Amino acid sequence: MALLAALAAGFAQPSFAQEGLRQGLFGKHGGSGRHAASPPIARYVSEDGQTFVLDRTQGRPLLKFEDSPEVWALQPMPAPRGDVIYKNDLGEPVLRATRLGGVTLFTDQRPAGAAAALAGDGSPLRLAPLGPQALLERLAQASLRASRAARRPILFEAEATPNSSALIADAATVTSVAVVRMSRRKDGRTMLSQFRKVLLVEGKKASAVIDDQVLRITVSPSQGLAGRPSSDRIIRVAAGS
Repeated sequence: MALLAALAAGFAQPSFAQEGLRQGLFGKHGGSGRHAASPPIARYVSEDGQTFVLDRTQGRPLLKFEDSPEVWALQPMPAPRGDVIYKNDLGEPVLRATRLGGVTLFTDQRPAGAAAALAGDGSPLRLAPLGPQALLERLAQASLRASRAARRPILFEAEATPNSSALIADAATVTSVAVVRMSRRKDGRTMLSQFRKVLLVEGKKASAVIDDQVLRITVSPSQGLAGRPSSDRIIRVAAGS
């Protein structure tokens, strides 16, 4: 199945309990002093009020903020004192967890980190299967969002198979998020002037490149949500081109 879509659009304090933190990430301590299994999916709230879900039921930990459609595929890395740092696809820290249960969230607004507390259960972060019509609709939505942010038409085109359609739809959404983020930067106009079309294709490795006014996004379905570039990576590419 080959699908193609193109659309040009107009312009449209929580309480923090240390015990809750400890159990939320590592579970209760047993008599041996080892950590029991922690909740595989949990919802957290940072001291700044940002709410996010951390899903560790799949091959890669996934994180999603409540106010954004983007899901972040993270890479856990060991850190000093038994801590774990979860990094994005640029190798930048997003989350840090200590053996004692402390959770720190790193954002653009708080690069030094903000404490986060367990706030309850979360919903699994999954890619939902998509048919041809649903994919067309997702591409149209992404084009509309990006065009409004850029204040000019940005076409979204995709070449998809049944195996890649869900990930391509998600990558289109993430790309539109990147465009919105770029539009809010001081150098955003320069960055956005480099492309007028987004082309999403299937490949062996996730990537983002800009060539001849086209932002080409490659996805790798075998890697799940980790098989497409994050909005941070897309912005990095636009900033460096």
